Amino acid sequence: MLGIEYPILLAGMGGLAGEGHAAQPKLVAAVSNAGGMGVLGATGLSLDELRAQIREIKSLTNKPFGVDVLLPEDIVASPPPNMSLAEMKRKFVPKQYMDFVERVATEYGVPLIETEQELVFTVEHSKKQVGVMLEENVPLYCSGLGIPEWLVPMAHEGGMRVLGLAGNVRAALRHKKAGADFIVAQGHEAGGHTGRVGTLALVPQVVDAAAPTPILAAGGIGDSRGLVAALALGAVGAWVGTAFLFATEANITDVHRRMMIEATEEDTRISRVWTGKTLRQMKNPIQEAFDGSGLHPLPMVVQVLLMIDLINSLAKARRHDLLCAPTGQIVGMLKEIKPANQILDEMVDGAIKLLGETLPGKVTIKA
Repeated sequence: MLGIEYPILLAGMGGLAGEGHAAQPKLVAAVSNAGGMGVLGATGLSLDELRAQIREIKSLTNKPFGVDVLLPEDIVASPPPNMSLAEMKRKFVPKQYMDFVERVATEYGVPLIETEQELVFTVEHSKKQVGVMLEENVPLYCSGLGIPEWLVPMAHEGGMRVLGLAGNVRAALRHKKAGADFIVAQGHEAGGHTGRVGTLALVPQVVDAAAPTPILAAGGIGDSRGLVAALALGAVGAWVGTAFLFATEANITDVHRRMMIEATEEDTRISRVWTGKTLRQMKNPIQEAFDGSGLHPLPMVVQVLLMIDLINSLAKARRHDLLCAPTGQIVGMLKEIKPANQILDEMVDGAIKLLGETLPGKVTIKA
């Protein structure tokens, strides 16, 4: 259905570590050119930025690719007209939360800079993003956190397929009802926004419940063994994120790259500090400070309003060690930086060997 050689999709990874999105055009094109499907992380991009990055991908590959945008269920339908981000923070963010941000900035000696930009978590902006994708003939729209009722008809009318991410069976069934062409069953092990159910338990349940919709597996898939396991669980392929963070083309900071190389499987944490949603990242002092503060996370858009000044201020101060670095638990087994095509080739070649030689040699079939 996607016109690709191998059942491996690059997760449309965004980024909060100060250098933009991890899955930017060079990585997207590299995965597509290698026979998989690259997916651009586009949450937070302006319409001009989105169009420019789509066109850059097209200049680097003639293969299919997708675009990933977060569409949370509590997305702001209609922000107050002519209200700045500063005014929104004063209106919607409680003072004790703003006090927390100011304390953290002071503790680490980082000047807190007020952010001036458009609020992009709105229905209006999301519809305009879809319009840009349709104008640019993007083959696949990937929706993290939800599929609003207007999305699938709009996409299908323009010939674009829709993929939705789900962390439980209930979410998968909502995606199926909405008309999604593909569903990613993403387990607890995954980096970035993730749920509470492990991949091994989640995938077969989603496969059964959402049939005949094709299911991709995600969470803890870092090499050929994970790919074969995904297929054995009934998935048609894999949605792979952390493994491609080790690609030379990945747009991540040197700090994030070093942390990953030195990490074990126990060096990630889940927190709601950055976005209000559960998000797995490399362990981080600010995450630990918020989780120990007694403050409860705010709804997603409001939590983003709370943290946006601190995120941008830390990035400007080059304090990437304090910023969110989304990473999955599979990080402990990945130690080498290499080109994206090599990562994909090794995954495919290893899977072929496992399926054709290794696994059959471990099974005795009785007559």
